[in-house]
Amino acid sequence: MPEPRSPMASFADSVLSVIDGPITWFRESIVEPNQEKQNWYHQRFRRVPTIDQCYTDDAVCRFEADQQFRRDRMVDNEIVNILRQRFEDCTLYEAPDHIVKCKPLLDQYEKATENWFIKYGDLGGYANAKTAYMKQKHRLIWERRHGPVGSGMKEEAAH
Repeated sequence: MPEPRSPMASFADSVLSVIDGPITWFRESIVEPNQEKQNWYHQRFRRVPTIDQCYTDDAVCRFEADQQFRRDRMVDNEIVNILRQRFEDCTLYEAPDHIVKCKPLLDQYEKATENWFIKYGDLGGYANAKTAYMKQKHRLIWERRHGPVGSGMKEEAAH
């Protein structure tokens, strides 16, 4: 710290050290060592029970499950967006051989979009965890009766 130029400046520095000293000491010796170090853009939420683990009359559990569903949907949206962007960048960079060189990225992107549509497709903008769970249940029932979606319907067995 540079030397103060006047007695008033030295008095102001001493008052500042008296007021700020204990605060700085407390922050550096107690608060900062006990904080978990993480990047500011990575907020970690604890996983909460899913909608099928909640009781029907437990509004808090259902609300938490809905919030978890919304966070998961946002993460899945970003994953699909990143994969799409990687494929588009590869297509621009590798043209005219992009059909061959970008095939693994295209396959990965198409698989991710298929999985996204299986989970979130046709739910609309106001979907919640319960509607997604019902969609999953109906899909499982369909696959039990008719086989995997997209494979055609099973033939009725002749008696």
